[in-house]
Amino acid sequence: MLAPVSLALVVGLLGWAYQALKPPPPKLCGLPGGPPVTSPRVKLDDGRHVAYRETGVPKEVANYKIIIIHGYGSSKDLYLPVPQELIEELKIYFLFFDRPGYGESDPHPLRTVKSEAYDVEQLADKLQIGSKFYVIGISMGAYPLYGCLKYIPHRLSGASLVVPFVHYWWPCLPANISREALKRMPAQDQMTYRVAHYTPWLFYWWMSQKWFPTLSIISGNTAIFSPQDIEMLKKLSESPSDGQEKIQQQGVHESLYRDLMVGYGKWEFDPMDLTNPFPDNEGSVHIWQGCEDRIISSQINRYLSEKLPWIQYHEVPNAGHFLFYETNFCEAILRELLVR
Repeated sequence: MLAPVSLALVVGLLGWAYQALKPPPPKLCGLPGGPPVTSPRVKLDDGRHVAYRETGVPKEVANYKIIIIHGYGSSKDLYLPVPQELIEELKIYFLFFDRPGYGESDPHPLRTVKSEAYDVEQLADKLQIGSKFYVIGISMGAYPLYGCLKYIPHRLSGASLVVPFVHYWWPCLPANISREALKRMPAQDQMTYRVAHYTPWLFYWWMSQKWFPTLSIISGNTAIFSPQDIEMLKKLSESPSDGQEKIQQQGVHESLYRDLMVGYGKWEFDPMDLTNPFPDNEGSVHIWQGCEDRIISSQINRYLSEKLPWIQYHEVPNAGHFLFYETNFCEAILRELLVR
């Protein structure tokens, strides 16, 4: 009797483990059972669709064409407080898009830092915005921009990494810097990043289990926000931007979870492998870091800019992670990038 009972227990445990580790399939936009398609989309060469939004002046008359790469838990409907006077003065065209799995863009289970860079290039070509363009990557949207600097530098007119994502396991980082920066994060975030990096196959289970707290931003731990960020969140909650309900509509795994797995996974290159895409000073690359940012380590971004002196480093006093929602900072970021 003992053998059949033991076998049944083993089979049951294996079945439970399989279900716990396997994420549900995404609900694809435009397919039966999935959300409707309400935004313009382009079809990439691999068959995936990317949703986009265009603002500013028409691209046909624009002096500057900028692709905005949104961050974690965001989308193409991200609101940037760019003064209309600045848009008209400089004649700026903006192209926002949903990254894979977010909003109305198809998921990409095999996505990498490299694939996200080529998504940017294909989107620009499909919409015929020209051979060169500017790119701004915000927060988690910085890792696709690092991919652009590595894989498509010849397509860039300039780039700004705003409160950019940092990888605690980049080989270029001295052990003491990466260790100290990670220890400053809440314990639950440290564990989440470690699971994403070391055991990505466990990540869906980790983010779904209820025994231990996971990512601060998801679990509601407001200690991760500076006073400046909390004040900004209050302002944003008073007038939420359109499209917030669409961000995770295809499933959290292919949007939020996959984003962390790719960002903290093993990259094909190290930031120190990057070379200056503008050796003749025909463009510029910038990092913007809030001094009071508790989400992104200023220590790591400062170190990178010291080792890569062609990156112009801007550390903003009394600013948190959401500095790009402040009109004056948003204008400063654009002017530094565009006006030479």
